[in-house]
Amino acid sequence: MLIVRGIGFSTAFCFDILLRITLVFLFLELERAEPFNRKIHEDELWLYKNPRTDSYVPTTVLWPLVFLTPLIVILFSFIINKDRVDLSQALLCVTLALGFNGLVTDIIKLIVGRPRPDFFWRCFPDGQMNSEFKCTGNPIAIRDGRKSFPSGHSSFAFTSFGFISLYLAGKLHVFSLSGKAQSWKLCSFILPIFIALIIALSRTCDYHHHWQDIVVGGIIGSSLTYICYRHYYPPLDSQICHKPYAALTMQLQLENIKNTKNEQIKWI
Repeated sequence: MLIVRGIGFSTAFCFDILLRITLVFLFLELERAEPFNRKIHEDELWLYKNPRTDSYVPTTVLWPLVFLTPLIVILFSFIINKDRVDLSQALLCVTLALGFNGLVTDIIKLIVGRPRPDFFWRCFPDGQMNSEFKCTGNPIAIRDGRKSFPSGHSSFAFTSFGFISLYLAGKLHVFSLSGKAQSWKLCSFILPIFIALIIALSRTCDYHHHWQDIVVGGIIGSSLTYICYRHYYPPLDSQICHKPYAALTMQLQLENIKNTKNEQIKWI
């Protein structure tokens, strides 16, 4: 029986790894895909004539924040608690959330094809528009300029820092009875969300996204990270919210085995 369980666990773990590799591969492929070429009417052209500026939070800053910050928090928790099961489950949770978020965000971007607020200057760098509205700018900049909705910065920020908020809330029992009336614990839950909000809002300040883009991006990221978190961890108001389901399942199995042995001893 133990052998069968061991095989089952290995198969499930291999599937988890393969799933995440597949999600990364699909995300990278979709990043290079051409979005829907949405028609821009003359009366809405003003929406896309904002100046081109550098990102306040460029991807060189975003990716380390999104991927390394949850890893640091998870490793810090492991150093304190020495819980290997929690370490593996937390890593599986956040990587699944980030993978799903990348896939969902890119698919919507490609289908919608909404131009960015600075699309006019991506399309016509010299400011000279032709009657056919045929872009003369850099093809890569133009392709990226049609991927405004939803905001990837916003969705990834809320996925990553949303996970951190949920993870800390579970470990500190922020919303369970033992964590009530302790404001520092509540602040530890709010702070990561506030960081994600700043990243999202910066995308409207540098004219890379419309406000609708960051709102929907935030909803997507928050929803996916919550779904994935609840797949691996109990509700935040539970007294055992600090333990992953895998640890609780193992504990229950050990107790059942122990009870079975005790019953066998009684019969002997």
